[in-house]
Amino acid sequence: MAPTLADPFHDSSALREFVINQGNGVKGLSELGLTALPKQYIQPLEERTCMSNIVPLESIPIIDMSNWEDPQVAKSICDAASKWGFFQIVNHDVPIEVLENVKDATYKFFRLPAEVKNKYSKEHSSSNNVRFGTSFTPQAEKALEWKDYLSLFYVSEEEAYALWPSICREQVLDYMKKSEVVIKQLLQVLMKGLNVNEVDETKESLLMGSMRTNLNYYPK
Repeated sequence: MAPTLADPFHDSSALREFVINQGNGVKGLSELGLTALPKQYIQPLEERTCMSNIVPLESIPIIDMSNWEDPQVAKSICDAASKWGFFQIVNHDVPIEVLENVKDATYKFFRLPAEVKNKYSKEHSSSNNVRFGTSFTPQAEKALEWKDYLSLFYVSEEEAYALWPSICREQVLDYMKKSEVVIKQLLQVLMKGLNVNEVDETKESLLMGSMRTNLNYYPK
């Protein structure tokens, strides 16, 4: 039974039953109409982000990939990777409709009934490569994350068709295929930045690593 407004979650066992065991996730919590956030999701004051320390968005490197072989673009990528560790790319080879399609598919998955999503949870999924879940390790987290996720680890297209949720499978596969092109471009630039001009297929595969896509859902 879902808790009433007058009976919020006082302990972790009731919260775990609703969020984890029943598969409602935090999306289910957000739809209960609770007048207060369960205490397990409230960050301690000392853990909260200090807004004065936030890096201004405009200072984060934004790199135009439309001419990714341009030496100046390559230099910008290597500089951002070494000085920042991350950067944003624009005008890349992943079409906007591919990104929009995977976002729409994400919404469709998380709108499924809890009992359907729960088939992909840690306790019920037929494979560790497909996992629906939410943040719930009270012993390791000072506050739980207000997020549900579907994690899809790519082994092969055959396995994806056999095990991934059909409501988002095609969109995620398309996104991964299109993204792989951009990942290889970035890898090539970064390797040249390390004075490695030739990378054979075996080494390229190792450097590319495994492919996992997380569809994250952050309710209001």
